[in-house]
Amino acid sequence: MTSKLWPYITPGIPDELFEHLPGIPFTQREVRLLLISQLRLRKDSVLWDIGAGTGTIPVEAGLLCPGGQIIAVERDEDVAKLIKRNCDRFEVQNVQVIEGNAPECLHDLKLTPDRVFLEGGKPIQDILPALWDYLPPSGRVVATAANLEGLYAISQSFSVLRARNIEVVQSAVNRLETRGFSQTFAAVDPIFILSGEKLD
Repeated sequence: MTSKLWPYITPGIPDELFEHLPGIPFTQREVRLLLISQLRLRKDSVLWDIGAGTGTIPVEAGLLCPGGQIIAVERDEDVAKLIKRNCDRFEVQNVQVIEGNAPECLHDLKLTPDRVFLEGGKPIQDILPALWDYLPPSGRVVATAANLEGLYAISQSFSVLRARNIEVVQSAVNRLETRGFSQTFAAVDPIFILSGEKLD
């Protein structure tokens, strides 16, 4: 599936094509590509994005999975509206935005996921076990952590849940920027990306 704004079949939509708001989490393009590769999406995947922020992952996943369904969960009303606007910008029709607070709202979601993306900074140790129950065998979770405490919390939760095929990647991205009359490389904030699968 493609859109007029992004008429390509490859992921990696430039950041500036998305509408975003100050202070709202925004997954930058290079990190987004790492996340998408870890999700291992299929054309008909059902993806839950818990704490969907600006909606960059739902938009990219919606375009990549034309036969799939993406459920974007966001607790803030203004941010949920932002996700909808970004979906409209890219003509993505298979994203449903749910305004709610995880894990309490998970029982209201109608479709069972085979993929879950969990944005770091949330109460991971409460949310991860709750959403794990909804995953089918071989279902896959990708979670992010911006600090060592988050990395430990996700790792510990994966251990308790007996996740398999665990992978941990830390992003390290530098972008060329123009500053005055010179060009220099500026680092994008690194994050840890953890992925694991549910035992059969």
